[in-house]
Amino acid sequence: MTAETNLRPTRLELLAPARNADFGIEAIIHGADAVYIGGPAFGARANAGNSVADIARLASHAHRYNARVLVALNTIVREDELEDARALAWQVFEAGADALIVQDMGLLELDLPPIQLHASTQADIRTLAKVRFLEDVGFSQMVLARELSLDQIARIAAQTTATLEFFVHGSLCVSYSGLCNLSHATTGRSANRGDCSQPCRLPYSLADQDGTLIAADKHLLSLKDNDQSANLRALIAAGISSFKIEGRLKDLAYVKNITAHYRQQLDEIIAESPGLRRSSSGSSTFLFTPHADKTFNRGATDYFVNDRKTDIGAFESPKFIGAQIGKVTGLARDSFVVSSKAPLHNGDGISYFDARGELAGLRINRAEAVGSGYRLFPLLSEAGLPGDLGVNTAIYRNRDQEFERQLEKPSAERRIALCLRLDETPDGFALRLTDDEGVSAVSHLSCRKEAAKNSEAALKTLRENLSKLGGTIYSVASLELAIGQPWFIAASAINALRRDAVVALDAARGAARQRPPRRAPVEPPVPYPEDTLSYLGNVANSKARAFYEKHGVRVIAPAYECHEEKGEVSLMITKHCLRYSFNLCPKQVKGIRPDPMVLMNGNEKLTLRFDCKPCEMHVVGKLKENRTIALIPK
Repeated sequence: MTAETNLRPTRLELLAPARNADFGIEAIIHGADAVYIGGPAFGARANAGNSVADIARLASHAHRYNARVLVALNTIVREDELEDARALAWQVFEAGADALIVQDMGLLELDLPPIQLHASTQADIRTLAKVRFLEDVGFSQMVLARELSLDQIARIAAQTTATLEFFVHGSLCVSYSGLCNLSHATTGRSANRGDCSQPCRLPYSLADQDGTLIAADKHLLSLKDNDQSANLRALIAAGISSFKIEGRLKDLAYVKNITAHYRQQLDEIIAESPGLRRSSSGSSTFLFTPHADKTFNRGATDYFVNDRKTDIGAFESPKFIGAQIGKVTGLARDSFVVSSKAPLHNGDGISYFDARGELAGLRINRAEAVGSGYRLFPLLSEAGLPGDLGVNTAIYRNRDQEFERQLEKPSAERRIALCLRLDETPDGFALRLTDDEGVSAVSHLSCRKEAAKNSEAALKTLRENLSKLGGTIYSVASLELAIGQPWFIAASAINALRRDAVVALDAARGAARQRPPRRAPVEPPVPYPEDTLSYLGNVANSKARAFYEKHGVRVIAPAYECHEEKGEVSLMITKHCLRYSFNLCPKQVKGIRPDPMVLMNGNEKLTLRFDCKPCEMHVVGKLKENRTIALIPK
């Protein structure tokens, strides 16, 4: 791929997750240009629902900075839920939402409000044909599949006008999003309905077709976490302009830390690139130093952005192991010594792998510096130290207490820089405020002009009083006193003039902000890239069926959740390949072709089949008995 930037929008958007309105507000304060949040239902995160009133509160805060609020309406929808989904779309639109994030194409057949539509990651967007189709049916923004490489992204970006979004941080679904039915098949909990049971994080054993064991009790479908920090410039050059952080179920420390981390990264790129700017107003000042590795992660990978690698799996544990700080060098009844150069604190959380190879953890009650390390006194039961904690055990820290305390307090502030100009008028003075978008407002003060007795003191006081913006979202970038001579103006009058100007600017910024409408679909309806949809098309209601029929699809199977697929099918399709991970790929070793293979978890057995042309692995199984009822009538 060349380093030349495509002809893409120059505004870059940092898109952060919001479990709730308070988290979303903190994300905005810490530098997000947009946040995505679930509403009361249909939000693809069963445990992250929010009231319409909270969405309105979040939108009110975000819009002060020209930041956007995107509401996830991205589950597949049952027939009896269509009207509720339509009503909710209108409710969040009226609450101030800027876009709906959608998976179920049936929603496009409803009477939706005039709001932008964004295609969810669950829409499985990894081809130019899919991107062009979604653009033509009315989507303004879409998140590309996490499995794409820089070259693939660049080829897509060169031929679309839609805003392209890409996940840059957080947990990775091992399956192509929207193509995973493993949770529903094994537990009845549908990922497409926002209730994934995460079977991919369980331990499995792997055997070849002859029954030879290759790996035992490893988390073979669990991936490291996504981290594109090193690839942001390349992603911008490829055509990405919205950078999405995963994590609507993550805690507030994660949201603050990771948002701040990417804000700093993007600001550095923008500062050195005159053709780029951020998509919202203001800048954030942080009261802590962001460290992406200090909040929950399973290790880091850039996945397939720079093509396939062998080390993308988090096979040892799906939990947060933390950074290794040293090894145990001595043991006592109630404490142990660690050879750590990193400063340790009371309250730190540490982890280690026990005798069974499972991750175990301890909370440190007291840490005392000794020699070249620390003596740690953990919180223990009466039994004392764990028996499998021995000399030379590697110790990791997965909770830095001092860092967490910084994030528990107010940890950032965000302000919009203003240019202030004070002019004389025939009957007094006028104060003009102009923001970083060029929006301005003027307030007037009528008063008798009186020359100042002490010119220097008067000008100093005037500047100080005009600059008192601390209780607002604004700061002073420049202040010009366009007056003929130093005048005496009462502090109360100047303060009132400044307050009136701020109120007027707030109103002017609100009036200048426009919510972009929904993109009009192309008429006549364009054909879908395929004329046949399997159960992987996730068609779960009559409106979705009508949508695809209108776009030329002739054969439409019901979604897997409708329970018409009785036999074995691909429950998961993934670019993660266990043959490749264990050096058993025929591209690695000639003559080897172990296909199929078997994954085992207790009595659960899943078949692995390999499609080498697209370089994909299929996890094959069937629906367990007595699962939930079908979504739509036959």
